[in-house]
Amino acid sequence: MATVSADNPIKEHPAATTAILSVVGYALVVGTFLGWVPGTVFPDLTLEQVNLFSDAIAVINTVNVVVIALGWRWIRRNEVRKHAAAMITSFALILVFLVLYLTKIGGGGTKEFVGPAFAYYPYLAMLAIHIILSIVSVPVVLYALVLGLTHTEQELRTQTPHRKVGRIAASAWLLSLVLGVVTYLLLNHVYGWEYSASAASQAAMTLVAPAIGF
Repeated sequence: MATVSADNPIKEHPAATTAILSVVGYALVVGTFLGWVPGTVFPDLTLEQVNLFSDAIAVINTVNVVVIALGWRWIRRNEVRKHAAAMITSFALILVFLVLYLTKIGGGGTKEFVGPAFAYYPYLAMLAIHIILSIVSVPVVLYALVLGLTHTEQELRTQTPHRKVGRIAASAWLLSLVLGVVTYLLLNHVYGWEYSASAASQAAMTLVAPAIGF
């Protein structure tokens, strides 16, 4: 990956840049879950559309698992350009995932697992690890990306913790994605679920219902 300029403020302050981007990302997700983001921002999704979004997200995450694994393999072989392309592609897939995920939650809702206890508790454990890793991975992934985009290959090797941070970011995000795909399969294709509309959707229905007689 190449540097843009020696006096690039992002290059000079990668930690601050990472912190700002992380806060923005967290705010979007939390705001959507709690209904703070106006419902008009999201399309009003039917349950069928929510299911389609879930399927699309699972496909994207599965592809991302492969991309990250390839990126890891390529850097171990010192194929830097391929590694950089894989990591940038992975981050682009993360952004696509985020847009689809927020749209699904904000415009539709969530599905709660319905199944036997012997499957329910492992499902909850995997889901919890998936969510925790997703949360803590954000700043680490962003930091590795910011370093990679603003420094030369030589600078990354000798002047930054990119190698160490990248290894942690890839490991955490890879495990999070795998667990996300497994929980998706358990929820949607192995056992059952109950649908719960999002706070934004419920608020929209509260406003619309009197007008349409519901």
